[in-house]
Amino acid sequence: MNEYAILLTWDDEAQVWYCTSEDIPGLILESGSLDALVERARHAAPELLEFMGLDPANASLSFKAEHRAPVFV
Repeated sequence: MNEYAILLTWDDEAQVWYCTSEDIPGLILESGSLDALVERARHAAPELLEFMGLDPANASLSFKAEHRAPVFV
């Protein structure tokens, strides 16, 4: 089974979560909710994998969330 990494990042200026993937070119989505973004990515990834000529039935997704905040405000 092939594993594809998806990075979920908080954009403090825009107040949204967005995702990208070096493994899945073209996967660029955003949402105000982390859970909603994960769901959107889960639905978009198989279509993009098929477009790349890969079998999504033989794939798993790995999500990593990143939210950076200053220590002192």
